[in-house]
Amino acid sequence: MPEPETDYRLDDIDRRILYALMQDGRNTTAASIADTVNVSGATVRNRIQNLEERGILRGYTAHVDFERAGGKLVNLYLCNVPIPEREALAHRSRAIPGVVNVRTLMTGRENLHVVAIGEHTKDLQRVSRNLSQLGIEIEDEDLIEDEFFSPYTPFGPDDDQQTDEPDDFISLTGQANIIQLTVRSKAPIAGHSLEEASDQGILDNNTLVIGIERDDQELTPHGNTVVHPDDIVTVLSRKNTDGTALEIFRGSNAEPAER
Repeated sequence: MPEPETDYRLDDIDRRILYALMQDGRNTTAASIADTVNVSGATVRNRIQNLEERGILRGYTAHVDFERAGGKLVNLYLCNVPIPEREALAHRSRAIPGVVNVRTLMTGRENLHVVAIGEHTKDLQRVSRNLSQLGIEIEDEDLIEDEFFSPYTPFGPDDDQQTDEPDDFISLTGQANIIQLTVRSKAPIAGHSLEEASDQGILDNNTLVIGIERDDQELTPHGNTVVHPDDIVTVLSRKNTDGTALEIFRGSNAEPAER
C-alpha cells in the first residue's frame, strides 16, 4: 500500500466518486459515475486509479454475513497495547488465523480493535490466547450481532443532505454499540469539552467517546477536548440505541438545540 500523501486535496469529482463507491462498490461502474458527475468514463477511471495510487482509496471489501454463511461467530476484542508498538502489533495480530479486521485507535486504552471469526467458542479462545502471547492485553470482548454502513454524506451530491442515521454502527451483544457520527452544528455537545458535557448531563456514564477525527487528524479524547461541529466521533454506548445517543451529537430535528 503506498504511503498516503497528506498534501493532496480532494476536489468535487473525487468526492463524488468516493461517495458512489461507498454506496455500492460492486455494482457501480465508471460509466454510471460519469453520468452523475458530468465527466467522461475515462476521467472517472483515471481518477479512481489516482485515488488508489495515493492510498486514499484503499480497497474494495466484501461485507459477509458470517451467521448465514455457516453460523460462524464474529467476536470483537478491545485491546490495550503500548503506543510505540501499536502498529507492529496490529500487523502481527492480522496474521492470527481467524482474524479478519484490525483497527488502531488514538486512545490511551482500548487502542487496538481486533475482529475474528470462529465456528465455535474454542476458536475464539484460541485467538485470545494468541493475542495474549503477542503481549496484547484484552480489555474486553463481545460477540458482534450486526454491522451497518453508510456513505460519507459530505462527499455526496448534496452537502446539506443530512440523515438521522449513524455513519457507521456496530451492534454488540450485551446491549452495547459502537457508533460513528458526524457532529452537527446545533448538536447539544457541540462547543463543549467532554468534561463539561459530562458535568451538564449531556453525556451520561453509559456513553463514552473513544475517538475523534477532525480534518486530517485523529485526536485522543480527554476531558478538556472540545467537540467541534463536523467532527467525526466514535462512541461506545453501553445501552440500547433509542435515538438518545444520536441526539447528543446530531441534535433533535423537531427542536434543534440553540447555541
